[in-house]
Amino acid sequence: MKKFICFVLSIMILSVSMLPAQDITGVAAKSQNDLATVVADSASGSTALIPDAQMAMSSLDYPVTAGDLYTLAFAVNNTPVTYAISVDTSYKIRVANLTVIDAAGKTFLQLKRFVEQIITENYHLSGVQFILTTPAVFKVTINGEVHQTEIKQAWALTRLSSVIAGTTTSYSSMRNVTVTSASGAKNTYDLFKAERFGDLSQNPYVRPDDTITINRMSRKVTLKGAVERPGMYELLEGENLKDLVNYYGNGLAELADPSRIELTRVLDQVERPGKKIYLNQNSIDDNYPLVCYDSVYIASYTELKPVMFMEGALYLNTVKKDFTESTTPESSAHVAISFQSGENYAFLVRRNSSMFSAVSDIENAYIIRQGKEIPLDVNKILYDASYYSEETVQQYDTLMIPFKQSFVSVAGAVNTPGRYPYIPGRSWDYYIGLAGGILTDKNFNETVTIKDLHGNKMSKNDPITPETTITVATNSITYYVTKYAPLATTMLSIATTVLTIANLIKN
Repeated sequence: MKKFICFVLSIMILSVSMLPAQDITGVAAKSQNDLATVVADSASGSTALIPDAQMAMSSLDYPVTAGDLYTLAFAVNNTPVTYAISVDTSYKIRVANLTVIDAAGKTFLQLKRFVEQIITENYHLSGVQFILTTPAVFKVTINGEVHQTEIKQAWALTRLSSVIAGTTTSYSSMRNVTVTSASGAKNTYDLFKAERFGDLSQNPYVRPDDTITINRMSRKVTLKGAVERPGMYELLEGENLKDLVNYYGNGLAELADPSRIELTRVLDQVERPGKKIYLNQNSIDDNYPLVCYDSVYIASYTELKPVMFMEGALYLNTVKKDFTESTTPESSAHVAISFQSGENYAFLVRRNSSMFSAVSDIENAYIIRQGKEIPLDVNKILYDASYYSEETVQQYDTLMIPFKQSFVSVAGAVNTPGRYPYIPGRSWDYYIGLAGGILTDKNFNETVTIKDLHGNKMSKNDPITPETTITVATNSITYYVTKYAPLATTMLSIATTVLTIANLIKN
């Protein structure tokens, strides 16, 4: 019989917990309406958590809250009895016409044990069950250094950081948040400690009718470079460079160079804004004073690596305003690259293989070192894994990657000198035609000079290859006569005049 009663009670409790409302008190209907409002607000981003009875009952610290709806079920003389128990702001609840207890300050688990003990003492073998049917939904006010004063909905497992999310400005302090309870008690919390160190005492659950005041920050500084935790931090009174590096930045990184610390001071009442101040390890030890919006950069020893340069036909991705990647393959690039002392060119080239494209002439690359050109077969380095160069990288080397473009240059006595796309199988006069043809007043007998990529002369019958240069000579006598005849006439007139004057003076 006892097992049967427990079974019946379990079915009843399950049924009660699944119903949207109970007509017994009308409280459940209100709770369900509030819950629907919270769900709607959650969809618009105004709350971080949706009330959940299972979550509340599985949490050891769920506090009994005004607005909670509980279900109490037990058996009296084999007759199942069910009560809906609501909690109002007095926190006094009646337990099955047996007694009235004070639930203020209790967790759900504490209340559950207390209620079940009372029923068990009065009704032995009653199979008592006490569950949370609907968690309370309540409102809190957020004001201070926020975009606008807001009233937000929350529940008993909503933490302070969640309820203020999205309300703060760039001037809000996360180190000085004041919570005023409904009774007027004030407490100040430091959300940085909660986030960094997991100190949940600084990120409490909000309670009904709390007023959250976000105060204005006094100093925010930025820490960049060789520290373990770079970022922007809000400093408390008395905290300066040493605290910023060791406490907030969690100390220097392994390769940090504390002899090269650069402080950019944006706000300076004495000197011009944007002032650069150079500090060192002594400045950290002395806890150099910082002001609001200071930016501290700590250099790394890796920045002192020697550099060399790669120049020429390099493929460098750029990001346009529409966030698409592009490159300009026909424009020359100049890139500084750091390297390890004694590094072989084979390692450097393979490490930067993504910079080479279809227009990179990797077979004719060369190193410029102190004015000398040293050939380097980049093609063999890239495609022969066993190949190693005899050259080691030296500081300020320049690795030149020529362009391997399919163009033919036309220069000299043509209408439009320039570079024209190469088409295999075309003769020299085809490219002359692209350049607008020969200027017959400048050229006589189609005299042209043709040179290949390496400067070797070619005949008109030789096939034109990429990077060939065709120069049309300016060799017409008529052109030169026409060009210089006026000058010769003028000079002759001047000479005649001079002789005439000289004869007159002599006579």
